Amino acid sequence: MQQVEITREYIEEVEEAIERKDSAFVLSTMAEMHPADITTVLYELDTNESKYVMDLLPPEVGAEILSDLDYDIRTDFLGYFTSEEIARYINLMDSDDAVDILNEQSVQTREEVIALLDNEEKAEHILDLLHYEEDCAGGLMGKELIKVNLNWRVRHCIEEIRRQAENVERIYTVYVTDKRDILVGRVSVKKLLLSRDDTPVKDIYNPDVISIESFRDENEVVNVMQRYDLEAIPVVNIQGRLLGRITIDDVVDVMQEQAELSRQLMTGITENVEEDDSVFRISRSRLPWLVIGMVGGLLAAQFMGVFEADIAMLPALALFVPLITATGGNVGIQSSSIIIQTLSSNVVIFENFAQRILKLVLVALLNALIISALVFAFSYLFRHELKLSIVVSVALFSVVILASLMGTITPMILDKFGINPAVAAGPFITTANDLLGLAIYFGIAHLLYEM
Repeated sequence: MQQVEITREYIEEVEEAIERKDSAFVLSTMAEMHPADITTVLYELDTNESKYVMDLLPPEVGAEILSDLDYDIRTDFLGYFTSEEIARYINLMDSDDAVDILNEQSVQTREEVIALLDNEEKAEHILDLLHYEEDCAGGLMGKELIKVNLNWRVRHCIEEIRRQAENVERIYTVYVTDKRDILVGRVSVKKLLLSRDDTPVKDIYNPDVISIESFRDENEVVNVMQRYDLEAIPVVNIQGRLLGRITIDDVVDVMQEQAELSRQLMTGITENVEEDDSVFRISRSRLPWLVIGMVGGLLAAQFMGVFEADIAMLPALALFVPLITATGGNVGIQSSSIIIQTLSSNVVIFENFAQRILKLVLVALLNALIISALVFAFSYLFRHELKLSIVVSVALFSVVILASLMGTITPMILDKFGINPAVAAGPFITTANDLLGLAIYFGIAHLLYEM
């Protein structure tokens, strides 16, 4: 297989080939393509065209494509497949991928597909995994793994590994269990190959193995695998019995979902939406924070009315309002983004709290000094009004300090109360900083010009 560039011209050629039922062209051009590249092609075709291509491809390729399809697209797409066709692909998938797909189907389709599976062991694995919630370790794990008994000898282990490896795509490590199937350690394939055939496993295995309970949240799985740099992690029940394993590809999927959710929340999108979703759903996901921003803007306008006399006396004050509000919003978002990233990695942020705040204040002071000095220089250079330049620079200095503190403390407070700190970013912090920034700006102007 080789990586290819998917061009608009090639998509059109495929569409024309499908229209004239030229299966030879489709198969010949996709024979050396990676399933991920074929998936890209399918995204550009309509459902009937994609179904035509899938029917031509080898089942192994089709199974990999279905595993990689986006949830929304796959759910609609599989509506064009019979239970027999779905079962053909499920037979060739890892159990965790198979369960993800079956959970998207109706109860009737799910039961029909399981009944049609040729591999009884695969069917048992799927039925076992269907009991778990999707967002816990049990819902992420696959049943395919290599395990050996603590009391076996190396010769027996190698024979068993050959038998089990037929159903395991990637062998990261060999897990060691006792007679009750309790996970007790691990042993590398290299060590097994280098040991004598009659060597007992208990003499060469490593009892140092990191595992995770099946009920643990998917975020805990991500944190553990990141912390210890694992490619796979065994999953056990509360008694320590080995149930399955979670591989790095499943964890990457969770990390991508988390990053997408954080991005949407920080930009004021309250639902998980895609570009091809309905107009109503996309609008509904964006509207709440837009309304909050609108309310904040109205409050800011009303707030400026309090200083109407000052603006009438010196209209030039209004020229710098966008500078004050934009700078405060930007500083607040920068500070909150760093804190949210730290909180998402489960770092105990309240340890050494005083040192963190001191560092924050020092960074804010340095940024505030540089920005206010630049603004003072530009303002005085172009307008030649000393008092106005002082007002703008002092106000900007104060706004940067205050916005830094707010952007840092607000996510921490929300996290302490169990509220997703990502929702504190974006419009919320920006609106709050706008109001406080205007208060500082006009307050300083009022005091200085009254003197």
